[in-house]
Amino acid sequence: MRRKPEAICTVVLIGINVAVFFILSLLGDTEDAVFMIDHGAMYEELVIQEQEYYRIFTCIFLHFGIEHLLNNMVMLGALGWNLETETGKWRFLLIYFGSGIMGNLLSLWHNAVTGEHVVSAGASGAIFGLMGALLYVVIVNRGRLGRLSGRGMLIMIALSLYFGFVSSGVDNLAHVGGLVCGFLLAMPLYRKNLRQGY
Repeated sequence: MRRKPEAICTVVLIGINVAVFFILSLLGDTEDAVFMIDHGAMYEELVIQEQEYYRIFTCIFLHFGIEHLLNNMVMLGALGWNLETETGKWRFLLIYFGSGIMGNLLSLWHNAVTGEHVVSAGASGAIFGLMGALLYVVIVNRGRLGRLSGRGMLIMIALSLYFGFVSSGVDNLAHVGGLVCGFLLAMPLYRKNLRQGY
């Protein structure tokens, strides 16, 4: 029986996020919006008017406080491990970063249209992308993948979206955008016979 590849990218991503958080914590207050903007958070005026497009990517590695970080890293570990061992590392990374970037772009578009000035940071758009991709993978595998079931995935997604919408200071459009993008990206990237480590 061939051993499944380990989820090395998931582990590395968690390590990078934790390292970035603790480095920034030594430099200042990660719950301060101005400090976070100075260190790569997404802010509509700077992205569009100043053309600082890198913020759409760098904000994925930033978190507002330890609770924000821990919540996202627990979800990244659980979802990432399951998805990466099914898709392989490169497809996993495409889904993760593609979902995070597309979720941020949707949020950015909404802020530009409504004139809202929001400072955004966090890996949750990318993590919702993993949820969307895993939902597709479970569907392709006839409603079950190991301990994951289609019903369980739908309940997880519904609860995650619900708690986002009833909480303040949550970038729900990034969540929705990441979720949809992850599902759509999984469609061409995942095949049942492509459970490889590359």
